Amino acid sequence: MYLLENYTAPDHSTIARFRKNMPETIEAVFYKIVEKLLEKGEISGKNIFIDGTKIEANANRYTFVWKNAVTKNEVKLRAKLPEILAELKENEKIVFPENTELDVMTATLEKLMKDLNIEFVRGGGKHKTPIQRSLEKLMEYREKLSKYEYYNSLFDGRNSFSKTDTDAAFMRMKEDHMKNGQLKLGYNIQAGIEGEYIIGLDISSERSDVNTLIQFLEKLKELELFVLENIVADAGYESEENYLYLKSNELNSYIKSSSYEMLKKKGYKLKYGRVENMEYNAEGDFFVCHNGKKLAAKIWV
Repeated sequence: MYLLENYTAPDHSTIARFRKNMPETIEAVFYKIVEKLLEKGEISGKNIFIDGTKIEANANRYTFVWKNAVTKNEVKLRAKLPEILAELKENEKIVFPENTELDVMTATLEKLMKDLNIEFVRGGGKHKTPIQRSLEKLMEYREKLSKYEYYNSLFDGRNSFSKTDTDAAFMRMKEDHMKNGQLKLGYNIQAGIEGEYIIGLDISSERSDVNTLIQFLEKLKELELFVLENIVADAGYESEENYLYLKSNELNSYIKSSSYEMLKKKGYKLKYGRVENMEYNAEGDFFVCHNGKKLAAKIWV
């Protein structure tokens, strides 16, 4: 009310509508500001310094689903179907053709119960016919299988997710003041900086920064705001795949090597068996060891 300076305050529906539409427009507004920075010459659009951080998701940490557990339970579940079909064949003389869909099986049994005037009973003290017991097993099997298939569609390359926030994944958060590294549901935020301005942002459920670089740069390329030339990042982004991507897109790589500190040590340079300490012949594509012998890659078939 103070900020409105006597103007009528918007009602709750207006605020709710603004909040609802904000995720769709806030990113567009952000990059409009970046565009203004380019126009003013505050940034060049050639250099980007990339780093990531993880934030905890607003999700119940006890509603997690692990891929290994789902896979294990699904295998056990699929092994039960032949037992149910064998039971039907023995008791009711019902044989379903191979690859018959579960919906067709349950619908067939429901129709058979109706034709035979068999009442579907529930609760304690009620006697269930063999065909009803088989039908219930099939229905339970179908429900669980559908649940596991739904879970597998949500993993999307991840090993876990939360039922209350299916986009979040378990990842190692930074240590607290007691040096306790914690595994929590969260997101990986990537930020690109130039001239002390944030010029690009991306959010993903990738646990490792190394798998976010290409996705982040592809997103910036689609914006067509600037033409990047120099990519600067720490050792967490080092991988052959990332190097090849930067090279193929004619981007200069300034990614710190994970072995940089080790390479500076005198003892490391004396390890003649390390390929980093060997002379490389580009024409012949081979290394020359300390004893003068040629070492070439050999493909084993």
